[in-house]
Amino acid sequence: MRFISLAVAAGALLACSSGGSAPVTAAVGASPVVVELYQSQGCSSCPPANAALNQIASDPNVLALSFAVTYWDQLGWKDGFAKPEFTQRQYDFAHAANGNRVFTPQFVINGTNAGSGAQSLRQAAAKAGSPTGGPKIVVAGGAVNIGAGKTAVPATVWQITYDPRIRNVAIKAGENGGRTLPHRNIVTQLKSLGKWSGTSLRFALAAKGDPALRTAIFIQRGTGGPIISALKL
Repeated sequence: MRFISLAVAAGALLACSSGGSAPVTAAVGASPVVVELYQSQGCSSCPPANAALNQIASDPNVLALSFAVTYWDQLGWKDGFAKPEFTQRQYDFAHAANGNRVFTPQFVINGTNAGSGAQSLRQAAAKAGSPTGGPKIVVAGGAVNIGAGKTAVPATVWQITYDPRIRNVAIKAGENGGRTLPHRNIVTQLKSLGKWSGTSLRFALAAKGDPALRTAIFIQRGTGGPIISALKL
């Protein structure tokens, strides 16, 4: 685990390899478990976490997302997938947990810090289960329809675009120099569609451009709070 500034509030550290192949189960119609990985091609601790995320990426009950952060870019290798808004999202999780440091690799499951290792990732996702407490999400006719419900804190409706293909990247410098690293479910765009405060809403679905890309929607309380509903398209 590589720290850049202070530790995010303590979460259970997962050990270091992939662990298990049984699928994560979910009730019919339930939201997928949202597993986010914050990583960089410039971080030597990240390849095992990338491999673990790649292994669960095809699970129909998991929304696995790889966010490349920017704070390693000045240390010998610039990650071509990294964007400042992805780094900011990781800091939002840190601030929500009363911390101000971020680290790589970091797994966040349903909006909660799940540590930096990879061995028990599938088991951690199964234990977390589907996000709960949020409204139903339906996408039809180029629009995202959010149902009514109760919430004490306004929630953000996010549209995420990601690449499900395996992208093999030859790293030519930095801590991973000389290696070719496979990436999957790389997030290419994170867009806030608006706020949900309990009433039914409808948002236009943003165009994803490349037809090979996939789209997901999730609803998250506050800034850096728990994810309460999700949908893979």
